[in-house]
Amino acid sequence: MGTENAAVNFSELVNKNKQTLARLQESPRLLLLRRDGEDLVLTTAARAEQDQTVVSAATRMLAAMARREPGSTELLLDILPDAFPWVRFLPEPDLHAFAVELVDTMRAADSLGNSASVAQLLIAWQHTAEIYSDPELLAALTQDHGEDYGPVPDPRSVA
Repeated sequence: MGTENAAVNFSELVNKNKQTLARLQESPRLLLLRRDGEDLVLTTAARAEQDQTVVSAATRMLAAMARREPGSTELLLDILPDAFPWVRFLPEPDLHAFAVELVDTMRAADSLGNSASVAQLLIAWQHTAEIYSDPELLAALTQDHGEDYGPVPDPRSVA
């Protein structure tokens, strides 16, 4: 049984659905390539449930570890650079804030069965680390320009 995801054109699923679906026996997922660039992933319901069970278990273990004892926070802070090397650019208070926010967001997302908020959190903190890693960018974004540019328009109303 293979561990790599197979890639097929979406049209193969439409035109040769039995043969294409049979490939799920050999691969945990099928990457369905679409012309519009919005590729899809096809897997079995059982595999999707297994994946969710594993993520949920890992989330619960991490959250329980983080709540157990004072030393667990330090342990989490020690292992974060292994999991996310870019955290080395975060100042110490931000690293601590990231760790707390990550655990809390993972618990909340797990309770809903939707990991989109965790992905967004990771992207936002990675961008923050990118800013801290570039002295010129950090200076440009943190200096006081001495001007008020007025109210910021609601981004939902800008077309």
